[in-house]
Amino acid sequence: MAFDGLFIHSLLTDLSDQLLEGRLSKIYQPFNSDLVLVFRKNRKNQQLLISANPEYPRLYLTKESFSNPDVAPLFVMVLRKYLEGSVLKGISQVGLSRIVNFSFSNRNELGDEMDLVLSVELMGRHSNVILYDAGSGKIIDLLKRINPDENRARLLLPKATYELPPLTPGINGFTLTETEFDQLQKKYPEASDLAKEMDGLDGDDRKELTGYLKDDYSYESFKTFYSHFSRPKAYVLLTPKHKRRIYTYLPYHLDMTLESSDSDLNKALDDFYSYQANRDWVKQRSQQVERVVKNETKKLSKKLKKLEAQLDSAENSEDLRISGELLTAYLNQVKPGMEKIDLPNYYEENRPMTIKLDPALSPQRNAQKYFKRYKKMRDSIKHVTEQIEITESTLHYLDSVQTEIDNAEPEDVEAIKEELIAQGYLKQEQKRRRRPKLTEKSLHKFKLNSGKTVLVGKNNLQNDWLTLKKADKNYYWFHVKNIPGSHCILEDTHPTESDIQEAAEIAAYFSKAKNSAHVPVDYIQVKRIKKPNGAKPGFVIYTGQKSIEVTPEAEEIMAKKA
Repeated sequence: MAFDGLFIHSLLTDLSDQLLEGRLSKIYQPFNSDLVLVFRKNRKNQQLLISANPEYPRLYLTKESFSNPDVAPLFVMVLRKYLEGSVLKGISQVGLSRIVNFSFSNRNELGDEMDLVLSVELMGRHSNVILYDAGSGKIIDLLKRINPDENRARLLLPKATYELPPLTPGINGFTLTETEFDQLQKKYPEASDLAKEMDGLDGDDRKELTGYLKDDYSYESFKTFYSHFSRPKAYVLLTPKHKRRIYTYLPYHLDMTLESSDSDLNKALDDFYSYQANRDWVKQRSQQVERVVKNETKKLSKKLKKLEAQLDSAENSEDLRISGELLTAYLNQVKPGMEKIDLPNYYEENRPMTIKLDPALSPQRNAQKYFKRYKKMRDSIKHVTEQIEITESTLHYLDSVQTEIDNAEPEDVEAIKEELIAQGYLKQEQKRRRRPKLTEKSLHKFKLNSGKTVLVGKNNLQNDWLTLKKADKNYYWFHVKNIPGSHCILEDTHPTESDIQEAAEIAAYFSKAKNSAHVPVDYIQVKRIKKPNGAKPGFVIYTGQKSIEVTPEAEEIMAKKA
């Protein structure tokens, strides 16, 4: 169930109690499509997340902590000017559409009272957040400015008059009387036809309402269905294809399995969207990093293919030496001006071998040319082999950076950028934040069933610091075998088999193999770990390790996070 009209109706019954008459104290825009409004009410702060993300537009109260840009975007500066310090006087839904209006009361520079509306339109790729003056109806500013040639239905620019988007009219089930229902029942003898006429329902809601009416085509059954949306709870269900969906009621007529339920709808929404939103926020912040990693990986992959082809040619260059020897042995048969000659190859039972010649060179010079090419190819083997090793090592490093991004949280991206700046892949910013000091707080921390602690690095700089400086030399180090991943330290000198199993599962989860089964994980005491001189961040060597195969389960592992 998406944020359709009925879902929003349910949510607003909960939001109104918690936010109305609250004072808007802070406004942030941590990501391109997301706003965070902090309301102060009854000595408590409430964070309202508003997202105009085209894939999953939404709004709800969140406990998520956000790090914000050094420079506020223009829209946030406008919102702060007009709304910061104002009181929320009303929250209303436009009919049963996916439009929510937040009405504020504030005073301008002259002290005159102003009524302002922040209109949140949760409409897929057309989602937007628009601030306008309730008195004049003029748009002050909006999250997404739309050029007139992109949207001819209405003008979405500052100073334009705010107009509602084109809405499909339907019947409001909350205000429908029994008499009106009886008339509609005669008009639509099929329950599914009546369900199609109702406003604010998505496909799943229509199926569920149809199911209710097929069981009992009566006004009482109809009102029973709608009553669910006045007493909202949260139910997370799994489809037959194991996709998670969230509802404000428990559907009985849909082919789904109940996964969990919660009486707090906002908390359930925060949990439901946390992973997907996290990945989206990481993606927004890491675009520059991912672009650099992908471009460098692409260039190095091409270089590696060329080097391997060059090495193959060098290692199979014996034909050049043989050609030179045969020309020298049968020099009297080689005439000036010849372009090729067939000579008996005494290395292969005198079978004829065709040798190409440069007609501009003498027979002796042609033979010398083959010997020089052979020597050059043989001499290049060592250099090419070294270059292949360097290229493979760099590709492995970039692969580890990509794994860091895949496992990152939004606040981790800056540390990954710092790492790439230090390695010369990104340019130093003229004005940038001071590099945060590495502490235990910057790491992932897990508590095993035994109560022991496992620390996990989030990037290669943290991996080096954790393994080579922070960890006790007698603690145990875990890492997936021959696959990019985080360094994990089990803070114990005599771990049990159960401790080793759990720590290995954590190491497997924070690696490129997080979605795989039977992942091999090496473990060894920290004192056996060495870092070669000049090695890239995160790269270490070790001997004498033991290994264990595990299958990481995300829910079990994240439940242990401290």
